[in-house]
Amino acid sequence: MAPMRLVRHCGELTPDLQGCVVALGNFDGVHKGHQAVILTAKRIAQDLGVACGVMTFEPHPRAFFNPAQPPFRLTPFRVKARLIEALGIDLLFMQHFDQAFADMTALEFVGGVLATCLGARHVVVGYDYVFGKGRKGTGALLQKAADEGAFGFTAVPPEMAKGGETYSSTRVREALVAGQPSVAARLLGHYWEIEGRVEHGDQRGRTIGFPTANIHLGEYQHPAAGVYAVRAGIDLGGATQWLDGVANFGNRPTFDKQDQILEVHLLDHNIDLYGRHLRVALVDFIRPERKFAGLDELKTQIAADAQQARAILAARHFPQSPGPMVAVSDF
Repeated sequence: MAPMRLVRHCGELTPDLQGCVVALGNFDGVHKGHQAVILTAKRIAQDLGVACGVMTFEPHPRAFFNPAQPPFRLTPFRVKARLIEALGIDLLFMQHFDQAFADMTALEFVGGVLATCLGARHVVVGYDYVFGKGRKGTGALLQKAADEGAFGFTAVPPEMAKGGETYSSTRVREALVAGQPSVAARLLGHYWEIEGRVEHGDQRGRTIGFPTANIHLGEYQHPAAGVYAVRAGIDLGGATQWLDGVANFGNRPTFDKQDQILEVHLLDHNIDLYGRHLRVALVDFIRPERKFAGLDELKTQIAADAQQARAILAARHFPQSPGPMVAVSDF
């Protein structure tokens, strides 16, 4: 399978990519509902014998219009791009979302971007997709353009999880804040991952036998503060090696810290990770973060947490894959 092409400007589109089938959306999280939209576009593209593209927007429009809000991203662009590529897509068009684009009317977007820039053969959106200045563009407008011969059009109906719950990024965020990573994973179709560069910390963990790799979450949605069973993905020559781990997210109240970081301890491995990118998949929640009376009490609790993490992870079946961290038997 050829690698996915990343395009940021119309001028970068080669003739083989124009006339594609395109799925539109923010796709934050690339959850099962998003996957249904993207894979519908892929099936239509295969039937038509043309390329399949996904158009998404950076920065996220929500962050553009309200930059002071707390972090909320499930998948920053690098992670989102990897998840979309794993679906076998030919083209990812990253539309820069700035004031000029925000001021573009729905009709201007249809005519200037979809019809002229992409030369879209077919457009696919989710059932509730809106676009254009004032969010006035809807599926009805796209259907009207299709009826007039601009392109084909498909609106994908909502996908439902077990129990009738609709897949949504908002629901995934709620599950993470509630300390329910398994619920988030069921909605996503894969474990939720945090990816970042490992930074130097206080190195206090080394003194008590539990060295940690520290990652600041940046624009990521903050999950519930506490201890998690995790899988840590390390890039080794282009391939991702997944290792069992236990992690704490929070502000480390035992040491009166204020900033919140993710501290990851690899089980049965001692690898120097400073400066490297690490992928951390939250598998299950073990306990809330709390303050301990001293280092001895903390060390005892971490040992118990590590043992519980081993038991949780041993009960799952994980493929060794560079793609999304999925437990085959869990979803």
